Amino acid sequence: MKDVYSLVRKFKDKYPATIAWRLKAHSKVIEKHINPDEELLYAFIGQKCLAATDIIHTYIVAITDKRIIIAHKRLLFGYFCISITPDLFNDLTVESGIFWGKVIIDTLNEQVVMSYVDKRCLPEVETAISSNMMEAKKRYQSLGEKHD
Repeated sequence: MKDVYSLVRKFKDKYPATIAWRLKAHSKVIEKHINPDEELLYAFIGQKCLAATDIIHTYIVAITDKRIIIAHKRLLFGYFCISITPDLFNDLTVESGIFWGKVIIDTLNEQVVMSYVDKRCLPEVETAISSNMMEAKKRYQSLGEKHD
């Protein structure tokens, strides 16, 4: 299996304007939640925040062959982990600003907004999420048809 931290470090080196902290700690949360039968395909980082001045909530977004995992290790104890399966994935929006961009993952239940990503990474992130989720949706739907 690919190492989450090495993928995230590679992303940060390629897109240094992305604001992110504590990458090793967040990577460990992702690694806890990747199932043995899942393959890690892509990972990127950003700030999951609602306010424009909130830059302290770094999250890692990992794309596997089966789902999207979004994780954050809390400073003192515990962590947050969100799993988006193909049946919940609805839409993806990327927004480019002057310095940074946003990636908005729309699900049936909520919108996950990843801010302060280097705007140069937006085409790569969009392609990684869209192509992998569309492929996962096809596999997911074909499994459902076999069970009907």
